[in-house]
Amino acid sequence: MYKHLFGPVPSRRLGISLGVDLVPHKVCSLNCIYCECGATTRLTLERDEYVPEEEVMDELKNYFENNPDPDFITFSGAGEPTLHSGIGRILRLIKALKPKVRVALITNGTLFSDSVVRKEMLDVDVVLPSLDAATDAAFRKINRPRKEFTVEQYVQGLIDFKKESRGEFWLEVLILPGYNDDPDNILALKKAIHAIGPDRIQLNTLDRPGVIKDLRPASRQELEAIAGQWDVKDVEIVVPVKQREESVAFRTDVEAAILETISRRPCTLEDIQQILGIHINEINKYLGTLEESGQIETSHQERGLFYQLRKTGI
Repeated sequence: MYKHLFGPVPSRRLGISLGVDLVPHKVCSLNCIYCECGATTRLTLERDEYVPEEEVMDELKNYFENNPDPDFITFSGAGEPTLHSGIGRILRLIKALKPKVRVALITNGTLFSDSVVRKEMLDVDVVLPSLDAATDAAFRKINRPRKEFTVEQYVQGLIDFKKESRGEFWLEVLILPGYNDDPDNILALKKAIHAIGPDRIQLNTLDRPGVIKDLRPASRQELEAIAGQWDVKDVEIVVPVKQREESVAFRTDVEAAILETISRRPCTLEDIQQILGIHINEINKYLGTLEESGQIETSHQERGLFYQLRKTGI
């Protein structure tokens, strides 16, 4: 069992992906209201060696020696990976040992305002940053950054990285009805997207319950209408969660273990992780499929979001 690697897991966007997690749970530069990993526990823009760099490198070497290559090696996790001060050196190790395997970075993009981070990430094959708002009001309502970080810094960092990057740039925009789907926000996002010039836009919406109650996902029709207003090419509406279970990497043993765990008592995501010893990101893949198939449901309680078997009528 690895401490800093998880998967390989089926990804909606990257096929079979080996995850590399470089920060403790929910150390992040944003505290997004929709995050499926829960509320941010440390909101920071400070870079540090949050987990031992050598441990990560040793795990990668061990994995490469004992397993087939995944489609992607992906910097992701339950926090912002570019906060780790050694991510550039870890990327160089991966490129040296596995030059034919593509590397992806799933990031909120906030640290691209730092020229050092941009330089370290130049050799990533696919960067997948997010941009949910281009007005200050929506940015603070949805993403809840530290007060000193502005939406102008955010967008400019994305513009600068796109100009400098050697890899593909896939921008994800998540639509939350009532938060960023009004005409002013859609127009601001359109202007930001045109300024950034991404290679691809992935238009997304709420996939699983977020940090706060009463968020609803946008419908496919709503997303298609928004995409039509932007006048850009290569807009992809991300496929629904139910299609993930068709992946060859879907493991019924993990699904069964999750169902057995929550059949005894409702559990939070962190409860399931502690009981099963599986990385939170991997658990999230299965929770989404189990919810979509109607086997489990969620409830907000004082300690957070709980998962339980779906109640059925008599």
